[in-house]
Amino acid sequence: QVQLVESGGGLVQAGGSLRLSCAASGSIFTGRAMGWYRQAPGKQREMVGVINGGGDTDYADSVKGRFTISRDNAKNTLFLQMNSLKPEDTAVYYCAADANFRLIPRYFPSEDEYGYWGQGTQVTVSS
Repeated sequence: QVQLVESGGGLVQAGGSLRLSCAASGSIFTGRAMGWYRQAPGKQREMVGVINGGGDTDYADSVKGRFTISRDNAKNTLFLQMNSLKPEDTAVYYCAADANFRLIPRYFPSEDEYGYWGQGTQVTVSS
């Protein structure tokens, strides 16, 4: 079992920055693929950024160059640095952990392979 707790959301003006954190506990963090997803009102949940067990990263096209996902394995913490925020970034942001460890550390799980989810943190960007 993995427990995930997000923090760092809030209200920010367009062009501003926020840093989200996700504290993981309950199971091994190092080597497990992690991701940030978001869901805006009336829209489907979408991937924002993911980092696999090997440290490779991938991002949604809409956030490339503005958001950075990173992890501190010593502190069992996942981060999402969000810069140049836009009103369309407004959503609830969720931290997710792969349900399994992979034989190939550089594997990127699909959304349905993330077996653990946090409760979400609201990010609101005003224009």
